[in-house]
Amino acid sequence: MSTQFFRFIPLLALSLGGLFFVSPAAAQSLTSCTMTYKLSGWSLVYKQYDGLGNISCSNGQRAQVALASKSIGFTIGKSEIEGTGVFSEVRNLNEIYGSFVAFEGHAGATKSIDGQLLTRGEISLALSGKGRGIDIGVTLGALTISPR
Repeated sequence: MSTQFFRFIPLLALSLGGLFFVSPAAAQSLTSCTMTYKLSGWSLVYKQYDGLGNISCSNGQRAQVALASKSIGFTIGKSEIEGTGVFSEVRNLNEIYGSFVAFEGHAGATKSIDGQLLTRGEISLALSGKGRGIDIGVTLGALTISPR
């Protein structure tokens, strides 16, 4: 039963993602972007994770980025996560940089899973990852994406 609960937290976070996705009003040339990332850090009520990512867009734009995540909630542990992210459509890669509001669920005992829903205005991001560590929690905070 507890294993099912740990798997449920990130799935719940990802399923709520549809509530945050908003389609852009302008019908300009839009591009879809994805990100692979690696985050590591710790949590004890306050959660701090830092890492790196690579963004690729369908229009050919690419970028290496630095990631900084800070949040608060029911959380404890330490882990390293590798995963992928999918952005809502954007007009340009530069729209991705900045801070996103994040709702996150994570759990693990040696093998960790993490799911995050992020939004900033019209731009949304859904992250899903796996890794290793000992952790559990649900948090609300921010993820900052900056060029490297």
